[in-house]
Amino acid sequence: MKLWTGRFSKEIDKKTNDFNSSIKFDQRMYKEDITGSMAHATMLAAKGIISDDDKDKILDGLQGILDEIEAGKLEIDPEAEDIHTFIEQTLTERIGDAGKRLHTSRSRNDQVALDIRLTLRNEVDELLPMLEELVQVLCKKAEEYSDTVMPGYTHMQRAQPIVFGHHLLAYAEMFLRDIDRLSDAKRRMNYCPLGSGALAGTTYDIDREMTAKALGFDGVCMNSLDGVSDRDFCIELANALSLVMVHLSRFSEEIILWCSWEFKFIELDDAFSTGSSIMPQKKNPDIAELVRGKSGRVFGDLMTLLTVMKGIPLAYNKDMQEDKEAIFDAFDTVRMCLTAFIPMIDTMTVLKENMRNAAAKGFINATDCADFLVSKGLPFRDAYKATGELVAFCIKTNQTLETLPMEEYKKVCDLFDDGVYEAINLEKCVNDRTCLGAPSPKNVEKRAKEIAGNFSRNK
Repeated sequence: MKLWTGRFSKEIDKKTNDFNSSIKFDQRMYKEDITGSMAHATMLAAKGIISDDDKDKILDGLQGILDEIEAGKLEIDPEAEDIHTFIEQTLTERIGDAGKRLHTSRSRNDQVALDIRLTLRNEVDELLPMLEELVQVLCKKAEEYSDTVMPGYTHMQRAQPIVFGHHLLAYAEMFLRDIDRLSDAKRRMNYCPLGSGALAGTTYDIDREMTAKALGFDGVCMNSLDGVSDRDFCIELANALSLVMVHLSRFSEEIILWCSWEFKFIELDDAFSTGSSIMPQKKNPDIAELVRGKSGRVFGDLMTLLTVMKGIPLAYNKDMQEDKEAIFDAFDTVRMCLTAFIPMIDTMTVLKENMRNAAAKGFINATDCADFLVSKGLPFRDAYKATGELVAFCIKTNQTLETLPMEEYKKVCDLFDDGVYEAINLEKCVNDRTCLGAPSPKNVEKRAKEIAGNFSRNK
């Protein structure tokens, strides 16, 4: 039976009921719904709105329903309108009139708003440790490969020498920002809408602060209209999750490139690769490709939420039922991606020699060659031009800056001497990049330890 049948003279059409129902996706909030109802019943009794006897029956009944659902003894009715209806009706069937008193001074509007906040708060709490684990893996790998020289790229062209550890820490910094964004969104979300009623609060003498405190909120929503109609937190979380997927997708793109024979910088463990049904030589980075592809799904969830909310007048509208599928899917997708991505990174094999060989080509030490002339007193723009002429000559004669004879250097600029060969040594190039945030091995090791240490202290 529907909770709103008093106004209506006939049963809702079966197809309409299926269209209207949200039980398929909101049933995951059963625990949060029960937790919120327990806090609500306790507050009602404390304020003398229901009796202590009714409160005790309600709490015992709700606990029994929770225990049975989690033990698999009670199946959630797929024909129920939503999880709130299912739990309230099951409770009333078991404890009688006391169950009918639970909804006093409460609307499904503020009940739904409460449940989704509680659910998403838990979702954030589950996701943050996964992101922290990924950052820890990146820090461990960064320390291990703090002196592994590789080419850094701009425009997908070899640009300047860096170390692989520094490259990995760039992603660690991205995921640190993701952790901060999710934590910040959780903080802004952590206010209790219960007591907002349908839109205008209630005439009962309730204690909203008591309920908020019991449920671990930092306070209450201070406007009843906003309390039931706000879904900013869903959009904000979806945006933060979209950025997580942007970072995972960018990383996946590089993993895919690095695995190719054209790069061959890394090799993925067999447990995180697949083969071809027709080409026996293939080892495909399917996990990285799937992560890259699933980013679009999460972006779509964000666009769904923005589109749903953009034209809704205050207060609650049924459109807002669409919030749950989108934000739940976003969390589920990111969690699934991290579950596969973290061990894939942790077990990958780094082919250091291939990285070093790639760094030796492409004249990525040209800036260091120019800086050598600057150290001799030549203005940078003149040094830049002289080095460019050397690079053009090397390309024409199939040579490198390292192999170019000194007489050729002298033809371009007489400030060159044998010290240039040391200056353009790749290891020296990265070792000398010691300014804050630069890729010297010492910097990389220090930053990796700093990040990992912060996580340890926070625990």
